[in-house]
Amino acid sequence: MDYKDTLNLPKTDFPMKAGLGVLEPKLLDRWRAMDIYKKILEHSSGRPSWVIHDGPPYANGHIHAGTALNKILKDIIVKSKTMSGFYSPYVPGWDCHGLPIEHQVDKTLGPKKKTMSRSDIRRLCREYAQKFVEVQSQEFQRLGVFGDWQDPYLTMNYAYEAVIARELGQLALSGRLTRSLKPVLWCGTCRTALAEAEVEYEDHQSDSIFVAFPLKNDPAALSPALAGQKVSLVIWTTTPWTIPANLAIAFNPSFTYGAFAFEDQVLVVARELSESLWPKFNLGTPKDLGDLDNRRLEGLVCGHPLYGRDSLVVPALYVTLEQGTGLVHTAPGHGREDFETGLTYKLQILSPLDDDARFTAEVPELEGIRVLDTNGRVIEMLSEKKALLASEKLSHQYPHCWRCKKPVVFRSTPQWFVTLDQNQQAPVAPEDTIRSQSLKAIDSVTWIPRWGRERIYGMIENRPDWCVSRQRSWGVPITIFFCEKCGKWHFSKAIGDKLFELFSQSGADIWYDREACELMPEGEKCTDCGGETFVKETDILDVWFDSGCSFAAVCEVGDRLPDQPNMYLEGSDQHRGWFHSSLLISIANRRRPPYQEVLTHGYVVDGNGRKMSKSLGNTISPEDVIKKFGADVLRLWVSAENYQDDIRLSNDIMNMLSKSYFNFRNTARFILGNLADFNPQSDAIDIDKLGGLDRYVLHRLNGLVVKIRRSYESYEFHDVYQLVNKFVVLLSSLYHDIVKDRLYTFRADDPARRSTQTVMHLVVSALTRLMAPILSFTAEEIWLRLKPGENSSVFLQDFPQAEESWLAPELAADYDRLIELRTVANKALEEARRDKTIGSPLEAAVTLTASGNDLALLSRYYPELTEFLIVSQVELLEGAPEEPLTAKVTVSPHPKCPRCWIHHPEVPPDQSGVCPKCRRALG
Repeated sequence: MDYKDTLNLPKTDFPMKAGLGVLEPKLLDRWRAMDIYKKILEHSSGRPSWVIHDGPPYANGHIHAGTALNKILKDIIVKSKTMSGFYSPYVPGWDCHGLPIEHQVDKTLGPKKKTMSRSDIRRLCREYAQKFVEVQSQEFQRLGVFGDWQDPYLTMNYAYEAVIARELGQLALSGRLTRSLKPVLWCGTCRTALAEAEVEYEDHQSDSIFVAFPLKNDPAALSPALAGQKVSLVIWTTTPWTIPANLAIAFNPSFTYGAFAFEDQVLVVARELSESLWPKFNLGTPKDLGDLDNRRLEGLVCGHPLYGRDSLVVPALYVTLEQGTGLVHTAPGHGREDFETGLTYKLQILSPLDDDARFTAEVPELEGIRVLDTNGRVIEMLSEKKALLASEKLSHQYPHCWRCKKPVVFRSTPQWFVTLDQNQQAPVAPEDTIRSQSLKAIDSVTWIPRWGRERIYGMIENRPDWCVSRQRSWGVPITIFFCEKCGKWHFSKAIGDKLFELFSQSGADIWYDREACELMPEGEKCTDCGGETFVKETDILDVWFDSGCSFAAVCEVGDRLPDQPNMYLEGSDQHRGWFHSSLLISIANRRRPPYQEVLTHGYVVDGNGRKMSKSLGNTISPEDVIKKFGADVLRLWVSAENYQDDIRLSNDIMNMLSKSYFNFRNTARFILGNLADFNPQSDAIDIDKLGGLDRYVLHRLNGLVVKIRRSYESYEFHDVYQLVNKFVVLLSSLYHDIVKDRLYTFRADDPARRSTQTVMHLVVSALTRLMAPILSFTAEEIWLRLKPGENSSVFLQDFPQAEESWLAPELAADYDRLIELRTVANKALEEARRDKTIGSPLEAAVTLTASGNDLALLSRYYPELTEFLIVSQVELLEGAPEEPLTAKVTVSPHPKCPRCWIHHPEVPPDQSGVCPKCRRALG
């Protein structure tokens, strides 16, 4: 007789090989056809809301590993919140303005750009941005990310541009917006001002120079010991190109300065640094002429080493003793602290640079040369004037433009600023400034990880006023007018209201397509001189201002999202970017933070921890990962890594994760195959009638549900990954091995078999729902085997709840110890197989010798031990007290059952019959 036909072998069309490259697009088509996002919102309607507000990626290229990480993290959170009982809509968005997009259009246009109007350039930028919005939308959806892809927010949408102009107008009306001449970070390549968030600090080699500035005053006024001497104050700088703009020398009044005489000159430096300087100057050992009275330094005048003008000696507390001479070269047009010093002492704000960062005719010797290329020439000029004491190379971190990657300079130009500590209309109390209100608000926000609070707090605490103007074409214009008569800038509520209406209808392009008089309400007059004719500002807004308004343009418009979303989630660089600008605008115009929680993730790096770059050839694109492994394995990577640190990505890592994925998949396949004849409505066994091992697995499942739900709530997704992995190992290496016999060989409706099927159904249902936020495609594939139907989806289900009836702590303690004891028997069985004593465990008879509690435990569970150890016979002996368990393996002397392969004394020697268990199954 062929007994194979009498077995309950697994039956399922759930494939062992995932074929995710084929499966995932089919599921995407299914989700689109059923409008899964809409159905999820309908399913969760009326529940408490929990919303993550999407930070807009740039629409200027294909997505990369970092943007994939970001979107998948958000998707995991949104899905987990929805399945935890919340209403959690997700509106994706894109940043469509700014230099990244205009830069790409510039490269395409080349010299042709000079012949085009600003409106034409803006049209091409809009088309370019729209193209990549559509590209990235498809790429994000391919990752399995759910959201309102049919109606995302774009910063270039007319309604959004209108809100940006309105928020700027509110700052102008409240006195928070000002226009002034200040040094700003300037990119000569991109020909625009930059904010701190738009620079990257990279390694750079600079020329470090020490320069003598000759004292013009009678040196005896400084100290009698200096009478008749040639005295110079020595400065140090790493920007030789700024020497032509020098107007002052700063000293710290708390330091001690000394005069040191050499053969033909006396040099003044900070005493604490003096000994380190003499080897650099190579002038020999000086005579110490004593300390100077700092009170006599202030107000002295030195001569500029290259030109005839004066350089005023002034006190400044920002001077340090970390490097240099303790005397700081001061060029008010080229540094923030220098600028403040210049204002205090009414110095000229000299900045002889043009928009290309080239010297102007104010420096005739260097006119037309890029300033960063003039360091060598400036050093030569100083040397020719006998003013150069030393020069050397210094490697340090220097600001570079985020777009063109070229070094930037500080340049004083008229720019628009959001003032953090002042109000241009009236004095403001210190506790009511944007800065102080922002710092207070930071402590009302939950920062994940906690160090995010310190990072953004320090940035807000120490940052200068926000330069919001850019000298480019593609962006929202700074909607301010200038009086033609007196030159003062002008804005009013009526202007703001009209522009909001015009922008809402026609977009910001209308600013460039119409004359000033067409954009202003009738009757507007200059509040300073009464003038009635105006011209428009030509600068655009910092792109961070655009994205910083997203809470107002997206969350506060309509009823899709709450006014204050629960969470912002982006990379850690956004502490100085989107988190930062959003906070400042919201505090300035709403006096509250725009978010309740801020979660940050690290950067994606290669397998060796190096930054990914095309030049190193170590980049891995999401497209390549999906082609090879599938989107679900990429999603598994996101969950498996601790995203709060930098996240490593390599083929080796993905290969390892693919093995974890297939362990999960094959576990699900085994369960589905063994549920082919199980109907949970009619075949399920009551919990209190389940077998012991089944109850144990159910107990462990209950604990898994509790821990995983807690991990989702705390955004510890790597814990979800580890917990599920551990549980899958429990199933595949223990439970499934043990219960195969009853599943395959027992009568189909045997209570013991139905008991196991009951637990298996509960396990696969719970695991599928718990893993759905991470393995979205595979979870849906499994769910459709469990609950087939046109509108069926795992995402229309909630997470499983912890069930008190599943708990069996005493039983679980027994089985935990039985599993430990099983390892002793398994070791003996493995040794017997290695020695060829047995071929398989079912050929074995095992003798267990135990004592004390272990003996009592094994005695209680003796009827289960053959199944538990997957052997044919078990004999239990009492050993000496306190002796650990031992296991001895021999070959079973009994014939093998031809149906279940267990060796049993009642099987005929010629195997013409079966064991008693199989006889019962065959009826």
